[in-house]
Amino acid sequence: MAAATSNTHLLLKTHFNPLHQSQIKQSRNINLNVILKTTNIRCSVSATVPPPTTTTDRVFNFAAGPAVLPQKVLLKAQSEMLNWGGSGMSVMEMSHRGKEFTSIIEKAESDLRSLLNIPSEYAVLFLQGGATSQFSALPLNLCVSPKDPVDYLVTGSWGDKAAKEAAKYASVTTIWSGKSDNYVRIPDFASLKQNPEARYLHICANETIYGVEFKGYPVPANKDGILVADMSSNFCSKPVDVTKLGVIYAGAQKNVGPSGVTIVIVRKDLIGNAQGNTPIMLDYKIHAENKSLYNTPPCYGIYMCGLVFEDLLQQGGLAQVEKNNIAKAQLLYDAIDNSQGFFRCPVEKSVRSLMNVPFTLANSDLEPEFIKLTAKEKMVALKGHRSVGGMRASIYNAMPLAGVQKLVAFMKDFQSRHG
Repeated sequence: MAAATSNTHLLLKTHFNPLHQSQIKQSRNINLNVILKTTNIRCSVSATVPPPTTTTDRVFNFAAGPAVLPQKVLLKAQSEMLNWGGSGMSVMEMSHRGKEFTSIIEKAESDLRSLLNIPSEYAVLFLQGGATSQFSALPLNLCVSPKDPVDYLVTGSWGDKAAKEAAKYASVTTIWSGKSDNYVRIPDFASLKQNPEARYLHICANETIYGVEFKGYPVPANKDGILVADMSSNFCSKPVDVTKLGVIYAGAQKNVGPSGVTIVIVRKDLIGNAQGNTPIMLDYKIHAENKSLYNTPPCYGIYMCGLVFEDLLQQGGLAQVEKNNIAKAQLLYDAIDNSQGFFRCPVEKSVRSLMNVPFTLANSDLEPEFIKLTAKEKMVALKGHRSVGGMRASIYNAMPLAGVQKLVAFMKDFQSRHG
């Protein structure tokens, strides 16, 4: 209470004239309402100052996105909030064309290039509009006309949405869809009947909702065609040979930053051939020529992504990050598979995601209780996507091993009480 009184006194000292200040000095506990009334000032002042949040107040956040961020990154961002690099400004306040932000976006790109070993023949773009905006941008940039053929391999909801949007700007063929099997598997690539004239083959590398992840990548049948991948929910979770793809795109909010940033990695020879009706904000050439600064970019989001890239490099790069992710996923999948059917994961083992683990209870009536009790134990956002139900644990890079260990311990205890 003493701290609250002191802060209130400071506020009054700052905003009241010397006469009123002298009145306040006579009694630090003076009734605030009386002073406000006598000075005829209308304002609202809280005499209660909440205690600062500590790291122990944080929960284990299993949300699919926006998702958990590294605590180390959040603390650094907190320390730089008011004054970045001695500039006297927050990153939120600085000009996107000033030298301060230029250094931020250049370092973010440099660190991302180091993480993924991105060759100089590829452009890195920091854009807006979410990965969903790229559903339109891809055919508009990669197809000469709406009649150009493109192939889509659909392994989940996001791949399906991408194909439907692309059909407005290209001739789309869905060469395979897992919808009839409720998206639990990925086909043998050799069995795919691709269009040999297709300009590109599109995949969603990891389906957030259904938990299906590509462990290898198909090769386009067209020798001049390219592979395009939506990597939103497994971006920077493991090493990727960028040269095997023509375009990689990802919304940041799953694994590398807050919502608002969309990262596009595109081979430079594919830039500059957009259809004539392409909106200027979807034209890769515009953004590449202007180094992602054609308009005001999501500056703070890019800054946060940069801090995450820096942190991933400090961890030892993506090879080490992948090892960590395999260990977490294996722990959780083992708990499910060894539960004698009490818990179930519908996805085929060979393509189970390291990032998003969907599971159900044999007795679905127990699922609301499971979700309610985990929340009480500071494990939040475990409810499955509304389209599939059940539970889903998203265990991105920033989810600590301790979070998965706590969830597994809870699952075993829950089974012992209800099995």
